[in-house]
Amino acid sequence: MKILIIGSGGREHTIAWKLAQSPSVSQILCAPGNAGIAAHARCVPTDVEDVPAMVALTEEHRPDLVVVGPERPLILGLVDELRKRGYPVFGPTAAGARLEGSKAFTNEVLQRHGISRKSFAVFSDPGQAKDYIAQVGAPVVVKADGDAFGKGVKVAGSVQEARDFVDLCMVQREFGKSGERVVVEECLVGQECSIIGFTDGKTLAPMVPSQDHKRIGEGDTGDNTGGMGCYSPVPAVTDEVFAACVDRFLQPTVEAMAADGSPYSGALYGGFILTPDGPEILEYNARFGDPETQVILPRLQSDLAEVLLATAQGRLDEVTVEWSDQACVCVVVASGGYPGKYEKGRPISGIDRAEEDGNVMVFHAGTALQDGQIVTAGGRVLGVTALGADLRQALDRCYAAIDKIHFEGMYYRRDIGWRALQ
Repeated sequence: MKILIIGSGGREHTIAWKLAQSPSVSQILCAPGNAGIAAHARCVPTDVEDVPAMVALTEEHRPDLVVVGPERPLILGLVDELRKRGYPVFGPTAAGARLEGSKAFTNEVLQRHGISRKSFAVFSDPGQAKDYIAQVGAPVVVKADGDAFGKGVKVAGSVQEARDFVDLCMVQREFGKSGERVVVEECLVGQECSIIGFTDGKTLAPMVPSQDHKRIGEGDTGDNTGGMGCYSPVPAVTDEVFAACVDRFLQPTVEAMAADGSPYSGALYGGFILTPDGPEILEYNARFGDPETQVILPRLQSDLAEVLLATAQGRLDEVTVEWSDQACVCVVVASGGYPGKYEKGRPISGIDRAEEDGNVMVFHAGTALQDGQIVTAGGRVLGVTALGADLRQALDRCYAAIDKIHFEGMYYRRDIGWRALQ
């Protein structure tokens, strides 16, 4: 089987790494890929947001399966165009990807079908949004309606902070068209976790839970990022909590989308908060998470190629998805200055030494090859990942591997998994 992966980050590297282990996979292409993905796939330079170019690339190589990693091609309708031409694609249509592309749409679906009880209001006028915030008070959550690469959310501790974020979205247009509308939600308190499910629009096969660390600083302080580290399993997600997340939210959402005429197929990512009254959904994403994928797929014991193809072909009920009991940790190694300004082109050394431990995988997120040397090419550069019998062993292996890696200005958090260790 020839597989085309769309994307260039740590998530796509992890998918390529796992697919390369499948006996049914004969060739992997990745568009555009990165320096790490090149070890498993032929990388083809392209712009993932140029849908006609992506369609032409697919027609040229004629893969047996296309796996779309990032959200933007999904939101822009790449899956629709490829399915029209008969290609099996893992990922939702543009109609399904609205679950990530519009916070207002998602809240309205969840409310209409009685899935979520969370209160919210949607505004296209900044003055009305700020008046509403003054009325409900703080703390309160303000979200840019559209996709803002994980940065369009503000958990505001004061009314002024919330009003300032409304201005950032709607007046200063920090997030472009994504901030033309804002969603104001009640602020819920509790630990967060992610549970992603494979779904073909009918059957749902949940993956193991994970917990991301969004803040740049240790102790979960500072600015939000795309994710500084992740671990799985999550002690706070008991069997009872896991069942509630799946049975009360994920499965009913799949059914709701089908009932509304927009069946959802691919990876449905549920971001949950574990409140004293039970779990509540915070957001949906329309694809594998990053860095959640880096701790989920190493625990997958089933053949990923078989699972993805069955999902794309609408026969997920025919495969069994099994998971390891091992723990897995990913620590993101970032460029100094991230999530603000940072420099690129810093030579990276020590990756080979880090991977001498067979329990360690170094997934490339923002890297490039420059005159034969792997160099930094993004804010999040590497996802150093390790398996262990338990979380403590996985963490020890992960940080020991990081000690062997070097590039100028590298930064990483040293407290990944701190909640679980408590």
